[in-house]
Amino acid sequence: MNSAAPSDLPYLDAFAAPSHDAWRAAVDKVLKGADFEKKLVGRTADGIRIEPLYPAAAAPARALRAETGRWHVAARLDHPQPDAARTLALADLEGGADTLTISFAGALAARGYGLVADDVATLDAALQGVMLDLIRLRLDPAPQGRINALLLAALIEKRGHAASEVSVSFGLDPIGVFAGRGSLAAAWPELGRRLAATIRTLKERGFAGPFIEIDSRPYHEAGASEAQELGAVLATAVAYLRTLEAQGMSLSEARDALAFTLVADTDEFLTVAKFRAARLLWNRIQQACGLVPKPARIHAETAWRSLTKRDPNVNLLRGTVAAFAAGVGGADSIAVQPFTAALGLPDAFARRVARNTQLILLEESNLWRVADPAAGAGGFEALTQTLCEQGWLAFQEIERQRSGDLSGIVASLVEGHLQKTLVEQRTARAKAVATRREPITGTSEFPNIREETAKVLAISPVKLDGKRVQGSLAERNQGEIIRSFVDGAGRADALAAPAAGLRAEPLPSLRLAEPFEALRDKADAQPKRPVVFLATLGPIADFTARAGFARNLFESGGLAAPSGDGFARDGATDLDTLVGAFRASGAKLACLCGSDAAYAAEGAAAAEALAEAGATVWLAGRPAEPEALNKAGVATFIYMGCDVVATLAQAQAIAGA
Repeated sequence: MNSAAPSDLPYLDAFAAPSHDAWRAAVDKVLKGADFEKKLVGRTADGIRIEPLYPAAAAPARALRAETGRWHVAARLDHPQPDAARTLALADLEGGADTLTISFAGALAARGYGLVADDVATLDAALQGVMLDLIRLRLDPAPQGRINALLLAALIEKRGHAASEVSVSFGLDPIGVFAGRGSLAAAWPELGRRLAATIRTLKERGFAGPFIEIDSRPYHEAGASEAQELGAVLATAVAYLRTLEAQGMSLSEARDALAFTLVADTDEFLTVAKFRAARLLWNRIQQACGLVPKPARIHAETAWRSLTKRDPNVNLLRGTVAAFAAGVGGADSIAVQPFTAALGLPDAFARRVARNTQLILLEESNLWRVADPAAGAGGFEALTQTLCEQGWLAFQEIERQRSGDLSGIVASLVEGHLQKTLVEQRTARAKAVATRREPITGTSEFPNIREETAKVLAISPVKLDGKRVQGSLAERNQGEIIRSFVDGAGRADALAAPAAGLRAEPLPSLRLAEPFEALRDKADAQPKRPVVFLATLGPIADFTARAGFARNLFESGGLAAPSGDGFARDGATDLDTLVGAFRASGAKLACLCGSDAAYAAEGAAAAEALAEAGATVWLAGRPAEPEALNKAGVATFIYMGCDVVATLAQAQAIAGA
């Protein structure tokens, strides 16, 4: 009699338990000698192996969120005009958002827009009708972040709210602003003093924080891999812990002042693993500081660098995947980029779709009901552990940097070390995009050159005055500045005197689609769209695959590449008809499209005929013996893996763009 416990699925007992060796033998049979590593093993930007199959994993001790239940749905208040900002914000709150992130003009996340509010009255107008004690408020990190925080504190005081009744994350992040802008208004020790003074003032008035937001977006938008993003975040957190401790705060106080913003990207597995790894790594930092770990407070924002201007509806899918991954990964709050964000300031419809993306995941998919859905899954556990290791190595590399009295991430930025590592990563990713190893749907793959332009709000970006003069309140303490703001003082009154601060090469904010978008813009600007003639060889069944490939490639650069039923007659290509069609098309560039057999039989003759007709001749494919085709006039071959951006630039030049 079998003494083993009965199975929950007893019918499975009739089958032999599968083994990894048996699976591998079956896979090798299907591969028929092809390289297993090349066919089935992927690698991330950090070189982490992505296996095709993982065994189940015993879930280790996990770092979970502080609060169980739903994550918070965040919307951004970023319209420059207070009245319009209020209208959009109220619609978001009435439509299901419970968190407002205020992006003042100058914030990286405002993308050239952002609320223009230099006094409490203007800020009050932008938040008129918003019940501050019933929602959560966040400030996006921005230049003059200290003044932004004091203005918001003054508004809360003016409205008569007890600070303890209002949930506010004040968004102070001078290191993140330094990374994105390349300058700090004062030396680092002085900034540390101001930072600590601001936190103390806000705490004395009853605010619980968090006060500092460790923002990974500047690094992600400059091309950082997942491990590099984690390393920068950890190094920034440690820099703030050291600075606040040097200003007399206990490490536990300093730790409680911190919160994190991480980017949720379109790779679901890596995003889930990154968020889980961030919590584990932050616990490790706290343990190293002698603290009993508390859960990290993590806000997620879907990736700016993955957004596209072309075919922006695909951004709806990108935002959904990223929000899903952030929710599964354990984010405390999530902001989904509206699908038209890359085109300008999103309108009410785009904002509604962005928040509804989250509401569907919460209400219909019920993602929030499981604390850690990835626990025990071999792939997620392996990726999480490897990202912890790689992220820790990136953190240690930053920590080793020195520049005079500076250390860690501030020194790394000043000396350009971090910028250099990101350039290397950015270059590698740009190559992957250009060769379409990392395809962008709707932009580098499956473009639509006849798409209609999506609507955004008709408003110009904000022009900021770069002048800085010491205000009359600059020498007063932070509490007096808040009281003066309540009484009607403005931003200029609280500005500190210009000082010799730090300088560094600013990190660029880039989207992956930009090289292709620039080509499309150039082609669209022509009086008549440039055309490439697809010179198809043989019957339609023989040339369809390569003609489709060529059309897809050329249209991703804004060049029209129409094709019809071909020029076949009596089993061969009618070259006279083909050449006549080329002349009628008005094109200067012709691309041969056909089967390998057609290239061998007719490619050279077709190339010669087209060249005599004045065409620059290209060929879709990569023949094993191209010499005869080159001799006949084929100048360039287009194929899977070629540099499409460089190829399209060359094609535009030939076509007359």
